[in-house]
Amino acid sequence: MASIYFHIPFCKKACHYCNFHFSTNLKNKDFLIDSIIKELKLRKNELNNQLVDSVYFGGGSPSILEINDIRKLIENVFLNFHLNEKSEITLEVNPDDIKGDEYLDLYKNIGINRISIGVQSFSNEDLKLINRSHNSSQALNVIEKVKNKFENFSLDLIYGIPNTDLKGWFKNIDIALSFLPKHISAYSLTIEPGTVLYNWIKKNKVIPLDENIVLDQFNYLIGSLEKKGYNHYEISSFAKPGYYSKHNTSYWKGINYLGLGPSAHSFDGEIRSWNVSNNNQYIKSIEKNTLPIQRENLTKVDKYNEYIMTGLRTIWGVSIQKIKKDFGDNFFSLLEQNVEKHISRKNLFWEKGVLKTSKKGRFLIDGIISDLFLINK
Repeated sequence: MASIYFHIPFCKKACHYCNFHFSTNLKNKDFLIDSIIKELKLRKNELNNQLVDSVYFGGGSPSILEINDIRKLIENVFLNFHLNEKSEITLEVNPDDIKGDEYLDLYKNIGINRISIGVQSFSNEDLKLINRSHNSSQALNVIEKVKNKFENFSLDLIYGIPNTDLKGWFKNIDIALSFLPKHISAYSLTIEPGTVLYNWIKKNKVIPLDENIVLDQFNYLIGSLEKKGYNHYEISSFAKPGYYSKHNTSYWKGINYLGLGPSAHSFDGEIRSWNVSNNNQYIKSIEKNTLPIQRENLTKVDKYNEYIMTGLRTIWGVSIQKIKKDFGDNFFSLLEQNVEKHISRKNLFWEKGVLKTSKKGRFLIDGIISDLFLINK
């Protein structure tokens, strides 16, 4: 199994928390789409004829594209790779990009079978602070339309937004659950250097939310969704049984994926690669039949660290058997030593030969993982 990811680097406006690569200028949009199709053809042998189980349109804001743009990309996937009727084809959408039911019908007609809606919050105050291009009523309206057209849809939410409280977060969760989505992704707001929000905080124009409130929001999120039958299969991902995101799962399980478009990342089990994060440079390079890619051969330590990170963020954990088989007894001995303090603090635990993260440890997972990383020598 393998996955394909399209990075569509266009947005209507810049969200105040976002540090992804994108442009608000669509002047070269047609050239870029043609370049992505050409890159796809140039790299069609990289997946070694594996079945493509997931195609994911992310960004940026892929729903900013015309239907015909997305159709051309999907057609070229089918022309160059092997998919079947169970392959999951996901489109991320912003609520303000969906003008009516006809948009959703057209998406279905070109092969989209899963929609991920970038809601982030149902509060207009939150949406204004983080500079989203939609409002609450648009989000509610689009979710209802999507629900009527797609069985498999996901909602994105953000917690830890400055000036929020528990009551507001409870309301966000209740509204999201009222639509009965098969999947919910909920992310803690990260203050990235260089973003508007980062600069506001640096200048004391905005005060970050107290960490104890963020923790309370996180715990309420977990409790509420688990009571409703969602599996917390990855730190930020919740799904009804049978509806885990194939795109997310491919990443967390170390399955090969091919990233297409400016700044897109790829992984084949041995090499991690990424495209240039510049639209014009990307287009010019592809025009010359040159892939604008940097590659990194992963060392044994890199692969070990990757497995620790992906394993502990998910319900699948870190397997003793896999550590010994893929990395050797020495790596397992180091792991045993390094996890001892986290087990004593009840952040991690062993279960039938698998190291897993406790409910208490989930909120601290980034620090725990960093503490377990080994350093290349």
